[in-house]
Amino acid sequence: MQTQFVRLNVIVPCYNPPEGWAEALARRFSEFKAVVAGTAGETGLVVVNDGSNSDASELIFKRLSEVLPEVKIVSYAANRGKGYALRQGVAASDADLHLVTDADFPYTIGSMRRIVSTLIEQGGIAAGNRDTAYYDRVPLFRRWLSQGLRWLLRNVLRQPIGDSQCGLKGFDNAGKKVFLETTIDRFLFDLEFLMLANGRVKVTPVPVELREGVTFSKVGWKILATEGRNFLWLLLRK
Repeated sequence: MQTQFVRLNVIVPCYNPPEGWAEALARRFSEFKAVVAGTAGETGLVVVNDGSNSDASELIFKRLSEVLPEVKIVSYAANRGKGYALRQGVAASDADLHLVTDADFPYTIGSMRRIVSTLIEQGGIAAGNRDTAYYDRVPLFRRWLSQGLRWLLRNVLRQPIGDSQCGLKGFDNAGKKVFLETTIDRFLFDLEFLMLANGRVKVTPVPVELREGVTFSKVGWKILATEGRNFLWLLLRK
């Protein structure tokens, strides 16, 4: 596929960032920007402040603007969840290509570049696909959840992509249109996105790896209950 584009935006959601996050994000974004300089055109960063409410958050986002003046920050008052936050960031992105990931850039720079290169070559959606080594590095309960969802994707939903929940995805403006049709505010928006894209926009799986030193947040029972309802809704909608 011959693709001409001017701009790539990286879009990340963030809620109550920790001390030192602004500097770490700026450093990793700069590394990524340098690596894709020969592949992509102008590269920008859109950060969504998902209703952060800690006393220090305002200062941390201000610090991000200081260390990375070109960053675009989208903010709103109430915490809504990752899916909602990314929709706001994607809607605010004026690029030709869009790369969504988590606020700590958990995947290697090489993985991110691989997504961009695949997107340029194939168009549509380039979806990160985590290898089996990923599961050796995550807590046991989270591993069961991820592997159980993969089984459901293959055997119940019959989806062509087995790893819907990888947080690293890229898409062009055809993919952006589909992404903005999603309605789930928290974690299963990824699955909803791929289900909506099925048969409409080409989806290419891309192998990705976690970088060293990544830590994982706990998955609470309240979130599991909400996402369980969302999964049943997706199943019925299919």
